[in-house]
Amino acid sequence: MKFKSLLAKPFASIVHNKLKKEMLRAVEDQEAILDELIKTGKKTEFGNDHKLDAVHTYEEFKQAVPIRDYEQFKPYIERIKEGKQNVLWKGQPIYLAKTSGTTSGVKYIPISKDSISNHIDTARNALLNYMGETGNTAFADGKMIFLSGSPELERVGGIPTGRLSGIVNHHIPRYLRTNQLPSYETNCIDDWETKLDKIVEETINQDMTLISGIPPWVQMYFDRLMERTNGKKIKEIFKNFDVMVYGGVNFEPYRAKLMASIGHPIHTVETFPASEGFFAFQDSQEQEGLLLNANSGIFYEFIPAQEIFNENPTRLSLKDVQTGVNYAMIINNNAGLWGYNLGDTVKFISTNPYRLLVTGRIKHFISAFGEHVIGEEVEYSLMKAAAEENVQITEFTVAPMVQTNGELPYHEWFVEFENEPRDLKAFALKVDHNLRQKNIYYDDLLTGNILQPLKIKTVRKHGFIDYMKAIGKLGGQNKVPRLSNDRKLADELIKYVQP
Repeated sequence: MKFKSLLAKPFASIVHNKLKKEMLRAVEDQEAILDELIKTGKKTEFGNDHKLDAVHTYEEFKQAVPIRDYEQFKPYIERIKEGKQNVLWKGQPIYLAKTSGTTSGVKYIPISKDSISNHIDTARNALLNYMGETGNTAFADGKMIFLSGSPELERVGGIPTGRLSGIVNHHIPRYLRTNQLPSYETNCIDDWETKLDKIVEETINQDMTLISGIPPWVQMYFDRLMERTNGKKIKEIFKNFDVMVYGGVNFEPYRAKLMASIGHPIHTVETFPASEGFFAFQDSQEQEGLLLNANSGIFYEFIPAQEIFNENPTRLSLKDVQTGVNYAMIINNNAGLWGYNLGDTVKFISTNPYRLLVTGRIKHFISAFGEHVIGEEVEYSLMKAAAEENVQITEFTVAPMVQTNGELPYHEWFVEFENEPRDLKAFALKVDHNLRQKNIYYDDLLTGNILQPLKIKTVRKHGFIDYMKAIGKLGGQNKVPRLSNDRKLADELIKYVQP
């Protein structure tokens, strides 16, 4: 055992045991966090506007603070960008995390001196907890890669501003700097393909033990490595590669191809980070789901997903959530986000401890005919058929097809296969059958001859990559939406379909 892995062992044990204790008091921690948020928040411009000094209970808090999305928060953010103090939180943010919204354009998310530890410590705890659970600390002695955005920061209103992954890069502990790849210079390259080639150059002959990133871009990295080594599997190139850390999208659609590329079973650690906070991570290699980060400066609320657009939706604190219900996640944090609609949906699979699955995005659904099909359902339907047919999926998205020249309308699936099914029509019917079992409204529409069964268009090899490149969203934290309720994405993807 080398020096870093030796040092990590007792630290990992402490973190692992601490998390086990915190699991038992999640509700109490949440109540304490809300009290602390109100105590600080009432001294801000937002607190004055919403009379937080008169709020003492969660029921009063719900009356005082409405649910907002970024657009409704924007006036406060604009004042922060102008250099104003004590707007949403005490003082000024120490960073603004710059992120692309689907409807809001560029978003600027405040990160405060109080909230930065949520991002840094949670990432650290996810790895240390893994070490504590499994006893595997050896990867700490090898090289680690975090496929991320540029660490270069600009200033907006005097505040350092950039991608969250770039901001976090500045907080990597000194003792890990010698393990970290790629180099700072390479990380600063904006063009993803140029950057990827440099990353391959810098890592191909290194002892890589941990690889982290959003699954489609990790796969692209693996593809380049295999091209450079005449088809060698990743585990042949990096013999001590032990752990893959991922987040940002559901892993299941990418699992089969990624594992085939690796060529040998390894451990994976799923995380649920965003610019607004680090919300959950996989705390067990044995149990399904992600442990909610309940003691890290964030007070969570949950709204049944079907109510999110209601004028007065049901708002629940953690103690009242139930398993198996799809909730929109709302956050209140110590950077000054109040009643903030994150846009993500989650489903608890356990309340002792509080473990959840990320099920999709509020705005990513199809309900052109009242079916309200969500991301979790399409992913399940496709992956089940793919497993049965031994088919690997590279990427996919789904949109409604309404204008059909006299035919019944249908859901149109754009799928890029690693290996295509023998009979595409039969495969599509399997997917359709799975979706009918998963969503009764969709089933009713087919039974009532309102819709016809779904159709699959095969996207050519690297078609999704070429599409993302064409719109300037290749690499980094960018993702292909699973579902759209309109044809904007689908009409663009037609260009990348196999003839």
